[in-house]
Amino acid sequence: MRGCRWKLAVGAIVATTTLGACGGGTGDAGGGGDSGLLIWAGSGTGGDALKQVAQRFGEENGVPVDVELLPGDELQTNFVTASQGNNAPDVVCGAHDWIGNLVQNGTIDPIQLLPAVREDLQPLAVQAVTYNGQVYGMPFTMNSLVLYRNTDLAPDAPATIEDLVATGQQLQAAGRVTEVLALPVSDTGNAYFMYPLFTSAGGYVFGTAPDGSFDSTDLGLAAPQAVTAYQQIGALGEKGQGVLKRSISAENDLSLFTDGHTAFMVEGPWQLPNLAKSSVPYDISPVPGFADGGPASPFITVDACYVASRGEHRTLGQEYVANFWSRPDVQAAYQKAAEAVPASLTVLDQIRDTQPLVAEAADIAAQSGQIMPSIPEMAAVWDPWGKAEAAVVAGADPRTTITAAATTIRGAIGG
Repeated sequence: MRGCRWKLAVGAIVATTTLGACGGGTGDAGGGGDSGLLIWAGSGTGGDALKQVAQRFGEENGVPVDVELLPGDELQTNFVTASQGNNAPDVVCGAHDWIGNLVQNGTIDPIQLLPAVREDLQPLAVQAVTYNGQVYGMPFTMNSLVLYRNTDLAPDAPATIEDLVATGQQLQAAGRVTEVLALPVSDTGNAYFMYPLFTSAGGYVFGTAPDGSFDSTDLGLAAPQAVTAYQQIGALGEKGQGVLKRSISAENDLSLFTDGHTAFMVEGPWQLPNLAKSSVPYDISPVPGFADGGPASPFITVDACYVASRGEHRTLGQEYVANFWSRPDVQAAYQKAAEAVPASLTVLDQIRDTQPLVAEAADIAAQSGQIMPSIPEMAAVWDPWGKAEAAVVAGADPRTTITAAATTIRGAIGG
């Protein structure tokens, strides 16, 4: 059994959980060890910050808290497997686009957002954690891609992708840079990073139903707009203007920018702490779209904490997620530790003067971003979509390539 020296600082919620854990009864459903509140989170940038927040909860409430950090690309799968084996943690923290899969597998519980809490959160962050009309997570970050530029090399933000390419090519011709743009493609593609250009050229991933929910029967990659979009993207590729390259990936794009090999980089605001340590003078702006297209609309991704349906202490998990994480002071503590874009509007206002680029990244997301779909079908999209993208960048025919990818995806989702 988990530790039993818990004070009743959170009232009946902790009392109920304590009795279940220490009295030998059934208590809260699930399994999961003897360390008190067990939390799983990704081992990425914000992992240590999450540990600090969780430790604060434990200190305030006299509750033993254990945070286990798992590799981000394994966390969702491991959580579902642990839940099926009745060995889940009490809380899991991760990306909002997991929600459809987690709900489908019966692994997370909905939470209630009080009106004051809802009003303090960025509206798109609340939208991201809402699935089938219910809220499933407490958001604490809200990210989307931005354009970084070296202000020594490119003082002005480009209005269009054509403007960016023209500036980059002029710098190349002058021997000042080797690459026009650092946008991660890699050998297997990266549809997340390419999405702003895809949307500017008219593309979309899933359509929406009248109630605003995503419609998995309307696959945008099978629409004519997808072919048009990838024709324009292909023109920027290796057999076109050479702006987009498979040799540029999420592993080397930052170094290309910080080492001065390119004036422009498409990345997320999670790179701001890394760039602050460099000597490169930089600024951010929205990712520009095509001159003859619409606005470039990157995906918005939200990090949130969720209550595990099969954790040992579900009620305490609810207290941690719905009540503790809803507090602006807790959201502020995480933001300070992680230097992240906050989901809390109160925190966002607090940092506008001290962290202006973080606030600007939040504004860019709110103005131009769109929520990444969280429906289960999204899991079948990424691999064939990314590979098709890499092939188009390499010079493959856009029409046959994206059509084949759409056929593969439709077969996987039953569309």
